Amino acid sequence: MAANQSQEKTETCPAQALLKLLSGKWKAEIFKLAVESPLRFNSLLRQIPGSNKQSLAVALREMEEEGLLEKIVIKEKPLHIEYYITEKGKLFIPVFQQLESLS
Repeated sequence: MAANQSQEKTETCPAQALLKLLSGKWKAEIFKLAVESPLRFNSLLRQIPGSNKQSLAVALREMEEEGLLEKIVIKEKPLHIEYYITEKGKLFIPVFQQLESLS
């Protein structure tokens, strides 16, 4: 029973939850940039050294599925897509900032 309680505490710990959500290539960097302002794909490619289109697209899609980012299609000429941090994502900002301050 004690093992179950320990596992429940780990799963409900905000830092542990955030680490699980942001595990994967470029996700922490994307999250940090999303907190600062809306994101565009090509801008992310320029801002994250070493990133590539495929891994960035996968990370963005996963973060969208996890509810951290929302993709908005802007129907202007030229058509473009922006990514915004969601309300769920905003809940993790204080935890992220504390983790970031440790480095």
